[in-house]
Amino acid sequence: MYQNNSNIMTTADAVRKRHKGSSSGAQAGVKDRAEEPVQWGRAWEVDWFSLTGVILLLCFAPFIVFFFIMACDQYQCSISHPLLDLYNGDATLLTIWNRAPSFTWAAAKIYAIWVTFQVVLYMCVPDFMHKILPGYVGGVQEGARTPAGLINKYEVNGLQCWIITHVLWVANAQYFHWFSPTIIIDNWIPLLWCTNILGYAVSTLAFIKAYLFPTNPEDCKFTGNIFYNYMMGIEFNPRIGKWFDFKLFFNGRPGIVAWTLINLSYAAKQQELYGYVTNSMILVNVLQAIYVLDFFWNEAWYLKTIDICHDHFGWYLGWGDCVWLPFLYTLQGLYLVYNPIQLSTPHAAGVLILGLVGYYIFRSTNHQKDLFRRTEGNCKIWGKKPTFIECSYRSADGGIHKSKLMTSGFWGVARHMNYTGDLMGSLAYCLACGGKHLLPYFYIVYMTILLVHRCIRDEHRCSNKYGKDWERYTAAVPCRLLPNIF
Repeated sequence: MYQNNSNIMTTADAVRKRHKGSSSGAQAGVKDRAEEPVQWGRAWEVDWFSLTGVILLLCFAPFIVFFFIMACDQYQCSISHPLLDLYNGDATLLTIWNRAPSFTWAAAKIYAIWVTFQVVLYMCVPDFMHKILPGYVGGVQEGARTPAGLINKYEVNGLQCWIITHVLWVANAQYFHWFSPTIIIDNWIPLLWCTNILGYAVSTLAFIKAYLFPTNPEDCKFTGNIFYNYMMGIEFNPRIGKWFDFKLFFNGRPGIVAWTLINLSYAAKQQELYGYVTNSMILVNVLQAIYVLDFFWNEAWYLKTIDICHDHFGWYLGWGDCVWLPFLYTLQGLYLVYNPIQLSTPHAAGVLILGLVGYYIFRSTNHQKDLFRRTEGNCKIWGKKPTFIECSYRSADGGIHKSKLMTSGFWGVARHMNYTGDLMGSLAYCLACGGKHLLPYFYIVYMTILLVHRCIRDEHRCSNKYGKDWERYTAAVPCRLLPNIF
């Protein structure tokens, strides 16, 4: 046992020293980027502020999820009533906990079948949609270059998995009747416990795997702090075998595939309870389905985003994708089950327009970047040849690479206009729920915090990666999210 631990530390230290040597060299040779690399990717060291945030999230994030779901189940989605009951002594934490449905083997069976089905679709059904859908990019695709200089390959078949899953769901509802369309919401809190079990299990597995048998040791990062390593992850792209990639599977499946099914279950429950489905529920289903379908249509493009390109796989992604995403991203539909709202025509039209305009900005911004990357700048953005800042960087293997940062189109308006469109869509989901309660608006508050933090985090990495070239870019495009404001 002692010998194994010694070998683990030797591997970790060796990887760390290799990367740290290049990092310190970057600081010494800032003036000559062609000779020394800069540090990019997740930081090696963790400050006390970051560590405090990590520990708080590890402690309180699961209770935040439980609080919102419990508020709907016991207090008609009011977030003030349970707090007032606790303050006035009308309830205790124990009585609230005891009223919540507990773990059930029926829910465990449902969730086990669901995850197994998604694993089978992901691993055993190679993508064929790219052969029949013009413009869709699927099948085996390459990801971005990792900090260690590696380029991983992925089996992109998310759209196919989404279609197969939803065709079977509709076929069951209309013809087979194997289970009720309300099966998800009928087992919602028991399923919460099941998703937590998987979330913690996969996060712990990834943590242990990074020490014992990492997929790519050169892309591992050890901070020396167990809490930070557990939450933010050590391995960059943990895999089992050649194709089961933790990041791609848990980011896209089972949470995002389930997103639209969860909303459909909410709509079915509204029909069961009240005899009709409100226009607000339809709006939430439609607008969020557009976002989900966009994700899977552009899954190959997603391989070049911050989740895949920069984030290591730890509790932040493992538990977050299993629990946080399916339960808190669908709060609007859950709220409308307990509080059915029929919107006026102008209100509904305004929500729809805001959601569609936000999606247009989100998709157009990402499309411009993708087009620019694919053509290496030999294209037209808004009818003109795009302008850009030419950059260079060095990966941990010593290779020097060139990159271009576009300053045209939406990318010339602000550095993260895709996030601006995303926030507009998020606000539309919330506005579909009216203004009676605060709970549905948690999503826009959370997304604002998430995306602003992601802006800062992404730009810190880009600054480390590109150095003075990044300063030139920010001078050319000074705003982050809102033109002339922020």
